[in-house]
Amino acid sequence: MDATSLRALQAPLKDQYRQSPDSAVVTLRAKGSLDDTGVACKVETGRALAVAGLHPATGGSGAELCSGDMLLEALVACAGVTLKAVATALEIPLRSGQVSAEGDLDFRGTLGVDKEAPVGFRAIRLSFTLDTDAPQEKLDQLLKLTERYCVVFQTLNHRPELAVTATKG
Repeated sequence: MDATSLRALQAPLKDQYRQSPDSAVVTLRAKGSLDDTGVACKVETGRALAVAGLHPATGGSGAELCSGDMLLEALVACAGVTLKAVATALEIPLRSGQVSAEGDLDFRGTLGVDKEAPVGFRAIRLSFTLDTDAPQEKLDQLLKLTERYCVVFQTLNHRPELAVTATKG
């Protein structure tokens, strides 16, 4: 896809969202079901069934997906798509590229071993390796806009309002 095609694809959406801001608010949903035999959750991904379980550092076998890995995978996917869209819009040629994310977890917090240890990632690093001849100032702009428009990055960077409920079914 080139910049003209991308603009043509997005222009009617941008116009609609300017004229009717409420139409830009979309609720995304994820669903899963608790495994009835093991410590796992079956998550419907829309394409396949993903079975998440305990990370080996918390007693898991490693056979199931780790939700921490899934979070990093979501960040990589979102950042990669965002970077490609921005590069396309700015007409920055990319021959190829790699996106990676890594995060540091202290499982003492998750397991309740140390009340001072945080539960969750204490640091996440996102990086890109790009095969391009674009000048550094273009790459700086690409990175800045990717960071700005990546939904998962911004969600992690600015804590959203959270709510948790449980009902008997």
